Formats: sequence, structure tokens, C-alpha cells
Amino acid sequence: MKTFDYQDAPTRLLTPDIVRLLTTIHELKGRQEVLLSQNPMMLDSLMDIAKIQSTGASNRIEGIATTDKRLRELVAEKSAPRNRDEREIAGYREVLSLIHENHEHIEPTANIILQLHRTLYSFSGDSAGGAWKNSDNAIAEAGADGKARIRFQPVSAWQTPETMERLCAAFAKAWRQASCDRLILSALFIFDFLCVHPFNDGNGRMSRLLTLLLFYRAGHTTGRYISIEKIIEGSKATYYEVLRESSQGWHENDNDYAPFVRYLLGVLLKACRELDTRSRLLTDGGKSKPEQIAEWIAGQIRPFGKRDILEALPDISQITVERTLAALLKTGVIHKRGGGPATTYTKEKWKI
Repeated sequence: MKTFDYQDAPTRLLTPDIVRLLTTIHELKGRQEVLLSQNPMMLDSLMDIAKIQSTGASNRIEGIATTDKRLRELVAEKSAPRNRDEREIAGYREVLSLIHENHEHIEPTANIILQLHRTLYSFSGDSAGGAWKNSDNAIAEAGADGKARIRFQPVSAWQTPETMERLCAAFAKAWRQASCDRLILSALFIFDFLCVHPFNDGNGRMSRLLTLLLFYRAGHTTGRYISIEKIIEGSKATYYEVLRESSQGWHENDNDYAPFVRYLLGVLLKACRELDTRSRLLTDGGKSKPEQIAEWIAGQIRPFGKRDILEALPDISQITVERTLAALLKTGVIHKRGGGPATTYTKEKWKI
């Protein structure tokens, strides 16, 4: 039977590379608190953008999508969902809002997780919302020949209620004792939750919502302003690979949590660095808005679009972004690709 060791396992994970990740995350957290306090007006803009990105990205990972316009309307609650995908998107929005507003009072007990899952499906009319799985499920992947193969066999349906109770109880005990870094505890819990795979549907989305919840409860609210889910979506291949690596031997208590822990801490670190960059740009009163845009572009190594700049620098207007891009194009600092909404730009490395 699988046991949940949240006493000794976290200590064994304190390898030099994981300790460096934790140290850098905590250092950035302290710096961000100072920078963000200098410009509180920007927080609402960053939070609104992150909500849209998180809701869109987490659902797209599961093949649930709508147009950008409809996504923004649904997250802003300016329109009712029109189809199944939009109903599931609206449910995600509801749980995300609950976590944003009430994370201090939401403990990840088995009953609370069921309630959050019920809310996730509150627009879908799906009777499975808020209930543990009633049939065994499997995590499959496509082979080179295109055929699906079982990658991991989660806990059986009949064992799931008792397993989730044990999982949550073990986690709560370790959390109260706080004998190790709570970010590591959070990563262990999320991975074990994914291995239990307690629902007929919605396990991936619930795992990402719970990740955000536990990071918040551990004192790291970066995900409020930078989308954790979008970073996971952008590294989806790595995400599935570390799940495969860390799940081997899980049922026999012989698995290695380290690949998944490194990955999830890396996701948080990337979000922290992005927030650090944005907050420094937005609090730098000595630079004009075009100079801030040029500085942001200088840090890009991939093609970017106008929306990327607007999301990174939410206090800068669209017309200022357009004028700055036009000026940089004219001087050859950047190059344009494509046209219309799909237009992207690349920087000229020798000029910026």
C-alpha cells in the first residue's frame, strides 16, 4: 500500500540544486515585496492579465478552448458560457477566484478538494463534479506508432476515498509541524494527488489549481500576478516527462520525487523572475514609457507580439506600444513578421 512520507522525504530532497532553487525563490520574493509596494496601482492590471492567462492555459492543456475574445469575456464575467468548453472555462474561473480571495481559509482536506471540484463543474451540469471517480482510470501516452499505451495506473476507484483521506491527513500534519520548506511539501502533495488521480475528469486542472493554492498558503503569491499555468503550458513536454520519471515505483514507495520537485520549483522561479523584471520596469520612474518598452524588448530571445508587451507592461497604453514599435521598425532595431493579429517581431541583436 502506498504510504505518504512527508516527514523524511522532504529532507532527502534537499540536494544542492533544489536548495539553490529554493534560495533564489525566497530572495526574489523579498525583493518583489519591496518593488510591488512602490507601485500598488499596477497590481490590479497584472492580476487581471494573469487570471485570463491562467484560465486559458490550464484548460488548453486539456484540450478545452475558446477564442481570445470569448476567454476575456468569460473571465470578466461579461458573458454566459455558450458551449461545453466555455462552461468548463467558467468553472475554472470560479475556483481560481475562490483561491485568489480566500486561500488563507482553504485547507486542502479531502472534503474541501471535493467542494472545489464541484465548483469546477458548476456550469457543466456534470454529475461527476464533487465526487470521487467511480471507475478505474489510467494515464496513457501515444507511442511512436500512434497507439495509446498505459504510462501509469493510478489508485483504483474503490481505494480512492480512503487514499485521499490519508494523503490529506499526512500533508496537514507535516504542514503544521513546518519542519521543512513548505514549497517542497506542496510539490510532494501535488505529485501524489496526480498519482492518485481521484476524479473521473478534471484531475490536471485541479492539480494546477491546488498548486496555486498551496503556493499562496506557503506565502508565495507570485501566481496572482504571473500565470503559473501558462508557464506549465509552455513547458508541457517537460511536465509530462518529469511525471513519467517520478511516477516509476510510486505504488511500491520506491519512486523518486526529485524530477517533479525540481520542475515545479523551476516553474515558480521562472514566474518570480518574470514578476521581478516587470515590477522593476514598472517602478523605474527614471525611464520614459518608450524606453521601458525598448528595455523589455532587449530581454527577449523569442519572437513577440504587441499583446506580449501590453501584458508585460500593463500601465502603458496600446497607442504608445504601437508608436514605439513603429519607431523601432523604422530604425531597424526590430524586424516584423507576418501581418494582422498574428504579427510578431524579432529584435536586431546588434542594435538593442
